[in-house]
Amino acid sequence: MKTRTYAGIPAEYSKLDQSKIVLIPVPYDGTSTWQKGADKGPQAFLEASENMELYDIETDSEVYLQGIHLVDPITENSSPEKMVDAVHEVTKKYIKKNKFVTVFGGEHSISIGTIRAFNEMFEDLTVLHIDAHADLRESYEGSKCNHACAVYEASQNTNLIQVGIRSMDAIEKTVMDEDKTYFAHEMAEDDNWMDSAIDQMTDNVFITFDLDAFDPSILPSTGTPEPGGLLWYETLEFLKQVFEEKNVVGFDIVELCPNSKEKSSDFLAAKLYYKMLSYKFQDENADDDFESNFSETFNSSSKYSKFNSEDDY
Repeated sequence: MKTRTYAGIPAEYSKLDQSKIVLIPVPYDGTSTWQKGADKGPQAFLEASENMELYDIETDSEVYLQGIHLVDPITENSSPEKMVDAVHEVTKKYIKKNKFVTVFGGEHSISIGTIRAFNEMFEDLTVLHIDAHADLRESYEGSKCNHACAVYEASQNTNLIQVGIRSMDAIEKTVMDEDKTYFAHEMAEDDNWMDSAIDQMTDNVFITFDLDAFDPSILPSTGTPEPGGLLWYETLEFLKQVFEEKNVVGFDIVELCPNSKEKSSDFLAAKLYYKMLSYKFQDENADDDFESNFSETFNSSSKYSKFNSEDDY
């Protein structure tokens, strides 16, 4: 049987050794509290990706030529804590292989593991959290690995910047840095929010993108849709600027809750992922020696002077 590749790309662009990019699916939906189905998100995303044009007009590029390796899904679901540990371990493993690591969930609790891995591997990390919800509870429903706690750990250990927030509990105000929080209702009237947010970022940036950040008029298929969200082109404008001005070290995308009768959300998620890769690699040629380039960048910004051996895992 033919091995599945991301977006159906030819096998020669999907082999791990030759790929600059790694994609880790995490079909997990163990703690969501309203609409279930985020565990089906990675499959819907991959199916939509297979029906997407691979030439990006804006960047005049075909980023799949950089190589995108699709990892076997992380299927640990015995507990939220064990899932987070598994995501952390696998993410860190591929960072150590000098890959640009991307993750597609699943609900937002998976990001606890991805952020932990990137924070351990990169100095002075900014986490750019794009979301409708603050996700700053220390614990929820008996677990610190609940989707409502997705960036609490990041708020304690990284430079957390939150964009698009329009739903939260009062207790989260005690944790939130409001000077680094961009509320949706304020963004609608502030032409300078993008520059302000970027000015607050350190050089190394990890992006965690909850798809409910988008307005449900353009992306209804998510577990907890909130009115008043981001639109497509303003989101791309912001992301492009972040990728141009900062060293984006990786990203995850979460909370696609597919609906069999509404495929546009799946396709938007597929395009968003490909756009983000296109912005990251638009200035590179497919024949570049990525490993040496990335290794130089990694080692100059990493918390370690060299990688630990894979025997750690």
